[in-house]
Amino acid sequence: MTTEDRTRDGFADFVRAETAGLTRFAYLLTGDRHHAEDLVQVALARVAVRWERVDDPPAYLRRVLCTQAASWWRWRRARPPERLGGVLPERAGPGDDPDLRLVLSAALARLTVRQRAVLVLRYYEDRTETETAALLGCRVGTVKSQTRHALGRLRVLAPELAELVGRAPQEVTR
Repeated sequence: MTTEDRTRDGFADFVRAETAGLTRFAYLLTGDRHHAEDLVQVALARVAVRWERVDDPPAYLRRVLCTQAASWWRWRRARPPERLGGVLPERAGPGDDPDLRLVLSAALARLTVRQRAVLVLRYYEDRTETETAALLGCRVGTVKSQTRHALGRLRVLAPELAELVGRAPQEVTR
């Protein structure tokens, strides 16, 4: 980013450009639209404080979203589980199957926060293993193993997703 982009107006432009994508990303991490919006606000507040010093604001924001989602998950684990409801923030494309999307959302909600973050970064945001590792602050090997475990768990939780995930559930070793 240029020095001109590091002004208050540059931050406002950045927020306008990135908020929708960050909200979708946060929704996929949390499974709850309102929680996702809160998560994005916390992340943006952290970036605003460090705006002039952050080298890669989109990457920093995604890392804050992932770590904050994990922190909130630990804090909220004593509360009863929330149910998905309402309208998903992303728009449906012409070939989207709403039933499949609901099954996928329910299955993602049953994964750990780390597994969900890895799958969202790798497959929804189409990030490489290296980029995902950098965003999550872990090693590439951890991303690989978390991806393998998460996909295996999806195969067991939602066999109807077999065409998206790959192998059939009986092929998964526990």
